Amino acid sequence: MSMNNAPNVFLDPNANRFQVNIIDEDHDNNETTQEDVGSDPPHYEETSFTDETHNRLRISYRPGKRELYDNFRQNGEKTEASLHPYDTHSKMYYLQTFGHNTMDPVPKIDYYRNTGSVSGNKLNRPSLLEIHEQLAKNIAVSTGSVERVANGESSAGDDTAASKEEENKTGFVKFGWVKGVLVRCMLNIWGVMLFIRLSWIVGQAGIGLGVIIILLATMVTSITGLSTSAIATNGFVRGGGAYYLISRSLGPEFGGSIGLIFAFANAVAVAMYVVGFAETVVELLKESDTLMVDESNDIRIIGTITVVCLLGISVAGMEWEAKAQVILLIVLLVAIVNFFIGTVIPTNTEKKARGFFNYQASIFAENFGPDFRSGEGFFSVFAIFFPAATGILAGANISGDLKDPQSAIPQGTMLAILITTIAYIAVAICAASCVVRDATGNVNDTIVPGMSCNGSSACGLGYDFSRCASQPCDYGLMNNFQVMSMVSGFGPLITAGIFSATLSSALASLVSAPKVFQALCKDNVYKGLEFFAKGYGKNNEPIRGYVLTFAIAMAFILIAELNTIAPIISNFFLASYALINFSCFHASYAKSPGWRPAFRYYNMWVSLFGALLCCGVMFVINWWAALITYAIELFLYIYVTYKKPEVNWGSSTQALYFVNALDSALALTTVEDHVKNFRPQCLALTGAPMVRPALLDITHAFTKNNGLCICCEVYTGPRKLCVKEMNSGMEKKQAWLTKNKRKAFYAAVAADSFRDGVKSLLQASGLGRMKPNTLVIGFKKDWRSAPATQVENYVGIIHDAFDFELGVIIIRISQGFDISQVLQVQEELEKLEQERLALEATIKENDFEEGKRGICGFFKKASTLNISKHETKESTINTIQSMHVGEFNQRLLEASTQFKKKQGKGTIDIWWLFDDGGLTILIPYILTIRKKWKNCKLRIFTGGKVNRIEEEKLVMASLLSKFRIKFADINIICDINIKPNKESWKFFEEMIEPYRLHESCKDMTTAEKLKRETPWKITDAELEAFKEKSYRQVRLNELLQEHSRAANLIVLSLPVARKGAVSDYLYMAWLEILSKNLPPVLMVRGNHKNVLTFYS
Repeated sequence: MSMNNAPNVFLDPNANRFQVNIIDEDHDNNETTQEDVGSDPPHYEETSFTDETHNRLRISYRPGKRELYDNFRQNGEKTEASLHPYDTHSKMYYLQTFGHNTMDPVPKIDYYRNTGSVSGNKLNRPSLLEIHEQLAKNIAVSTGSVERVANGESSAGDDTAASKEEENKTGFVKFGWVKGVLVRCMLNIWGVMLFIRLSWIVGQAGIGLGVIIILLATMVTSITGLSTSAIATNGFVRGGGAYYLISRSLGPEFGGSIGLIFAFANAVAVAMYVVGFAETVVELLKESDTLMVDESNDIRIIGTITVVCLLGISVAGMEWEAKAQVILLIVLLVAIVNFFIGTVIPTNTEKKARGFFNYQASIFAENFGPDFRSGEGFFSVFAIFFPAATGILAGANISGDLKDPQSAIPQGTMLAILITTIAYIAVAICAASCVVRDATGNVNDTIVPGMSCNGSSACGLGYDFSRCASQPCDYGLMNNFQVMSMVSGFGPLITAGIFSATLSSALASLVSAPKVFQALCKDNVYKGLEFFAKGYGKNNEPIRGYVLTFAIAMAFILIAELNTIAPIISNFFLASYALINFSCFHASYAKSPGWRPAFRYYNMWVSLFGALLCCGVMFVINWWAALITYAIELFLYIYVTYKKPEVNWGSSTQALYFVNALDSALALTTVEDHVKNFRPQCLALTGAPMVRPALLDITHAFTKNNGLCICCEVYTGPRKLCVKEMNSGMEKKQAWLTKNKRKAFYAAVAADSFRDGVKSLLQASGLGRMKPNTLVIGFKKDWRSAPATQVENYVGIIHDAFDFELGVIIIRISQGFDISQVLQVQEELEKLEQERLALEATIKENDFEEGKRGICGFFKKASTLNISKHETKESTINTIQSMHVGEFNQRLLEASTQFKKKQGKGTIDIWWLFDDGGLTILIPYILTIRKKWKNCKLRIFTGGKVNRIEEEKLVMASLLSKFRIKFADINIICDINIKPNKESWKFFEEMIEPYRLHESCKDMTTAEKLKRETPWKITDAELEAFKEKSYRQVRLNELLQEHSRAANLIVLSLPVARKGAVSDYLYMAWLEILSKNLPPVLMVRGNHKNVLTFYS
């Protein structure tokens, strides 16, 4: 085995076995290239594997290029993107990758980016066609280009570097997992509940059940955190938080519905937290008797001022907001530590009277069990605590501002849940171990010797709080919400902690709501919200979203009725948690190969359990709020589903559609066909669907919601061009079907001949039991002028269909099906209109510019007007000519839409002359149950004997009634087999005259020669052999003209030509004369297997 271009690769120990050289394919420059190689050693992109003991990955570089390598090592940036350039639209580089010339590039991330990627530029790898086809020999690469590539530069690399440089220059702010996720989640989870409600919860539920309540809430959030981590690590995460994760997993329907209510919930949550802050401030003002107006209005005033300040911090930029969050976290941590310190500082008489005795085993034992009062129970207490555990999505909500969301979200979220849970449990246990449930606050309620007591732990510690059982007391875990302030070492720090908790949560919500809403608007899921998608500044800040959030928050602060809205907001958050869990389950269940999360510590069934748990908790918190949440979400889901936004995110819903379809198709293969379940599954030779719309429309009329319809196109000609054209048009034509609401598939093949292509389609189309059983084809109207090979192919297709046991339907309308000329005229008119508009815009612009230049501008303007008049005149002439062509094709255009219109009252005449299994009667029956054809009645025509007309009618009526097919009339035609009139027969003879051989008039040698030269011609022997059958076709046309001239549609038994006996032109003549000068005709022939049954 030899390796070209590297003969000494095994001799030189320092040689690189894996190398990439830039090769200039222009043969005129070979000498220059060789000189360059000789004078300057080749630049190796990666590696020698020879010296593995010292370094498994060795970078070889030219002298003077070490700076590039050092920069690579220091910045940790991969430079392969610039070392392997390939641009299919400009320059081509042939790379020597594995010791020989190849265009194949090495794998790199830039080939897998989206077009609009913000983290780097997308590069285009060589297409399979470019690698597979022969190399072009006329591609030149400039020396400068090669040098730039050798230096690790390229156009794409330049763009990437430029974008990075711009990013650095503008100071684009990105956060790590600590400041971006951990700090935010901790601040959002730790709320006012920690300081003013946790002691009451542990007093009601006791230490045991209190810890269970905390762990149960944590279980919900932890499962959601695991699901969030799995989704966040399954690909690049952009801005939008919960909305982005759900929409990319479950699709725009779920994402759009939850995104809107989640953004709204965050906006209202700002008001909730700010009002909580304002209430605390008003309490302090009330204690010092310095109220401004009254309590309610003071809350509104302070709330307004606070929201304005928070808005200023947010608008100033994410960096300022992050700094504010860090300061608030420090204050919060100091307040929590202050509480723990206070529990070990020896208490005093005043605090003892209020129930605080430091750590006491008797208090711990007494408070361990529950003591629910005032109608409270486990679930009601849980409902009060649960909102304190939410806030886990605070980091995910700013996913677009994180350096590495894939690692930051799992790390920060899960660690925040762990830390906050430990803090909640520790505070609950410490408070319940130091403070009794009830205390009077009276320092004189001490126990005197000989005095009886109720046996509580307070009695053992020298205090009698027994009167709290009969009358309300103001202190203790059950009565005093300021227990943490009393226990703490320095009370005002707890107040500072409350301020910190409320303000940090408000700030996080004020940032989250606009970010989520902006992402929702950018995706254009709701058409009227594009206004809020625009971002400003270096961080693409959603200023408009901030203003909207500010307005919503202000409205709810001024309303000040938050007790009613609070349960709904909690349920909005829980609904998003439920959908995140369901997204993780759904993606796992769909088994899509694209579901490959880097985070492995999740389980699909645990995620499903988490989703159900969230739904259950919604009803536990507030059943009517849960119902409202479901109703709103269902409404938004239906709205988005109806609007069908044009997005494709590769959701797990799409993956599950595929899995379900595959399972159904496989299950269908195990079910044997039954005549009761027969449905026409049509392979329609429409070509491009938009070119023969009428053929598609009539086929679609009896397959819609009933059977399979495949629109087929055959490309013939040079294979390379055919395949290229076919591949480029596949998606466009399927999209046309979808846009025009045609429930059909598009399939195309490239073949040497039309017949070969159709033969392939007849054999290979479909899947399992969903295979075509009927070929639908338009009548070849130009058969008399077409080449003989085309006629042979056309008739051959019918023979092939019968060979493969398919039914055949040939459809004929007077104007024909092909409207490609009309489409071409429409395209030209559109181009002319665009050119006219562009010309007018240019003239207006020139007028405006030259109007500034005084008299010179006036003369130039005049000349421009003359030119424009001349051009406009030419354009008008062209338009008139195009309009003339359009008028000429008007009837064709109307004919192409005739099956789209609702058919008026009329008849569908069925000439059921031969029993083909029932397809001839089934097709029109299906049409009559369609909305557009329901006003048409069925009339049945069949052959019979003159002396048995009534009996034949009764037999046919009985048969149709057993098939449960309604009909308006039955006609028995007795004179089918008589000779047609002379004029009709003469027309037939004149029609076939150009295709007759007339061998009987020639000598045998000449006749044999003509047969060999023109085997497709109709011989005299053949014409005589099938004279009776020819008479029948001509006579049938006379009868059709007589009985069915006014029908909306004629369905007629298709005559069958015996292979090898009936020539192609004779058969085409039969079809021509049979369907000539009639309304739309369907010539139908089943495969002679039953498609109807009268058995149940």
